Amino acid sequence: MQFNEKGYAIMQNDIYLRRSRKVIVVPEQSKLPDAQLATAMKNIAALGFTCSPALLAALRTLPEVSFIRWYKALIHSLKKLVGAHVPYRPMYPNFPQQVMETSDAELYLNAWFHYVTNKVPEMEPIDREILQSKVKLDMIELGSEEGFFQLMRQLMEANTSISDTDKKDLAWVIEHDHDIDALLPDAIRHKEQVGFIVATLLRSGKADVTRIQRYVKTATDVLRLAVAWSDGDVSLAANTPFRKFTRAERRLLLGLLEQCPNPIEDMLRYRDRWVRLGEILHPSEYKSRYPLSQEAFDVLRNDRPYATFGHRVEEALRYFDTDQAVEQLLERPGEFARRLDHLLRLEGAEASWIASFFESVADRVATAVLLQVMTHFKYRQYSNELRLFFPKGNVAKAFSLPDTRPPIASDACAAVVEICEQTLLARFAKLPGLGNVYLDAQLQNYMVPFSQRSASKALRTLVRGSKLAMPEGDTIRFFLWWKEGVADGKSTGRTDIDLSAGLYDDVWNYKEHISYTNLRSARYKAAHSGDIVAAPHGACEFIDIDIPSVIKYGGRYIVASLHSFTGQVYSDLPECFAGWMMRQHPNSGEVFDPATVVDRIDLTANTQIAIPAILDLAERTVIWCDLALTRNPNFYNNVEGHQTGVVAMGKAMTTTAKPSLYDLFRLHALARGQLVEREEEAQTVFALQRGVTPFDMEEIMSSFLSS
Repeated sequence: MQFNEKGYAIMQNDIYLRRSRKVIVVPEQSKLPDAQLATAMKNIAALGFTCSPALLAALRTLPEVSFIRWYKALIHSLKKLVGAHVPYRPMYPNFPQQVMETSDAELYLNAWFHYVTNKVPEMEPIDREILQSKVKLDMIELGSEEGFFQLMRQLMEANTSISDTDKKDLAWVIEHDHDIDALLPDAIRHKEQVGFIVATLLRSGKADVTRIQRYVKTATDVLRLAVAWSDGDVSLAANTPFRKFTRAERRLLLGLLEQCPNPIEDMLRYRDRWVRLGEILHPSEYKSRYPLSQEAFDVLRNDRPYATFGHRVEEALRYFDTDQAVEQLLERPGEFARRLDHLLRLEGAEASWIASFFESVADRVATAVLLQVMTHFKYRQYSNELRLFFPKGNVAKAFSLPDTRPPIASDACAAVVEICEQTLLARFAKLPGLGNVYLDAQLQNYMVPFSQRSASKALRTLVRGSKLAMPEGDTIRFFLWWKEGVADGKSTGRTDIDLSAGLYDDVWNYKEHISYTNLRSARYKAAHSGDIVAAPHGACEFIDIDIPSVIKYGGRYIVASLHSFTGQVYSDLPECFAGWMMRQHPNSGEVFDPATVVDRIDLTANTQIAIPAILDLAERTVIWCDLALTRNPNFYNNVEGHQTGVVAMGKAMTTTAKPSLYDLFRLHALARGQLVEREEEAQTVFALQRGVTPFDMEEIMSSFLSS
């Protein structure tokens, strides 16, 4: 191999641990002393983890040198996972008791001193009690080399977009794996993955034409490849400045384009980008070798007339000619599915015939689209105040609009739901049988991963809108850590990130907020650890909220938000992350105790406002958001200046209906097996902790969303 074995194993385990809570240990012939293993286990438990019996058995066979190397790498990875790799020095070291007991005058003077000097007032920390909260440890399992590569293949085969973290993991594996043909799948289903993976192969010197041409099938695939090769956005949501390609690279791109059937219409969808790319590829130099490509570029450059599919559909809809629109859409069933709501609205009470035509082509619609259409029409008759939209791209900047759509006939909605369900059942029935299937009802709270493109790196990989049950405890502790300095060769300057929490009742009326402008509540048990406005060595802030006290005074929702007061976007910072802990006794244990961390999320988006989660105290659930808001230029960047946007996001996230994993797995169970009520009777289990879980993203995206 051309890479360092030890370094490879450490990085491989770091990825495997983060993604699946598994690590690889190759058994040897030694016997590790019990005292050494017990000490390591205790230190691992302090971070909130423990080892499975199978992993312990493998570790017992290691010599001390190998074990210590493995242990040090594991501790480093675990600390990064929970955020314990940095020091935490809040302004008030004896938080929360110190903030609750300090007078208003002293709080004001301490803040004034910090704002003027950028120094934290000298405060003597007290000896804190030993942590009294019960901690549930997360199990680390013994993995295997084949299991790791199966995970990577599933990620490549995902039928949805993947995150930047996913891409970095895949890029590392592709670059360092010596048996690339064994790693690569026969097909890459999602078009964005095609561009990214082929570009990674090219950068790694592992791409020959026979290896990559099976993946590149359309002109847009070629465009995505050129964009990915230029370090751009493969979703094509943002424009990318193309790099200068060598002559060999230009011939490769033109050769791939030449093999694509009917490229002109596909290229017209992104005409301006293709024109810019053509200026770099110089197709006229190779017009005899690649005549179809030369002709396509000629149409684009000279605006030669060419009637596209999209133009024909839009013309029909403009003149309310649904007959003509349906006739056109039958050619492209996926587009038909996406326009069903529009078509049914146009036809009103006479819309049932449209559903019949859709049924004739539904078997050619992707699984993910059918699931979304089914859920959409299942709840279409229920009025919603807002509609939530997630624009395509790499930043989760959701926005909401009032729902002003006219209703659709209930029989038409029911017909579409039935068509989608029956089509999916028929499709899934062709897959291998599952035997007896146990399906955990709690999976109704976890959403299907249709798009992970803008998902942030987190302790647990979750889908926006999923609802997680809170652990036992009465105090939620939010935490934030950030650092200013130099990132990508540019200085951030002084950086002030503010942690805030807005409190609302069950109909989203504002109750109060906790932030640097309101360090403690007069009505609830809630406190902020103090506002820090610079972070040359890293800085942190905390917020504690007592759940029973909020509920007692009519509160229900808590929205955690992060605001970049000094205006830097999170992607420009050396490091910034946030999360939350659950405490029963908030004054016991350290202010940051890694064993109590429930979730942690990296803030790396190109935005200045982030909403990691919403807490529903009535249901004791955490609604995973991982959202960004656009800053209002007329206000300071704090929680008070963005109440309208925060409330709109909160309403939309708590009312929008999305397909759940329960819906998806139920269809698989009905088509491929027999549902049973007892888990011990099942050959296949879909549950939160066992079998296929909501956190097995790679398997769900590749095996259960296949078209």
